[in-house]
Amino acid sequence: MCLALVVAAPGCVRRVCLAAVAINIQREKLSVKIKSLVFMSSLAFFASYAPMAICAGAPKSSEVEGTPAPGSKFARIQVGMYSKQIMDLIGPPTDQKTYMTGKAWIPFHFGGDNSRTECHYKGEGVLTFANGGVGDLGSMKLIRVKVDSQESGYIH
Repeated sequence: MCLALVVAAPGCVRRVCLAAVAINIQREKLSVKIKSLVFMSSLAFFASYAPMAICAGAPKSSEVEGTPAPGSKFARIQVGMYSKQIMDLIGPPTDQKTYMTGKAWIPFHFGGDNSRTECHYKGEGVLTFANGGVGDLGSMKLIRVKVDSQESGYIH
């Protein structure tokens, strides 16, 4: 662009070249602004889908396998009750174990279900509790009931 103007008007070369540089700088700034705008809008787009992705990937919060016999210990409990309530109703388990879930290894995860406790009741089945999160350390909520009249009551 400057070369063509050098031939046409040698006295205006400097002014035209500076104008061309200014135009190029403005183009670069505009390009950066457009890239920033595209990045921010795509970030907002994906962020709007994050809550749906989290909810879609969540496991079922409650589950009951089998049907408890009428009058049995497990007939008196239901999913969503807390461990203290259940212990008061049906007594302590024959055996129990606690294990970590995958959520325990997520950095900055302060929600619940970092660990689970399985309580084995002889001749009744297994109760699975989700342990609370950071502000809910003492509570264990019943999330799964597995009725099994052949349950030995001990961890295998």
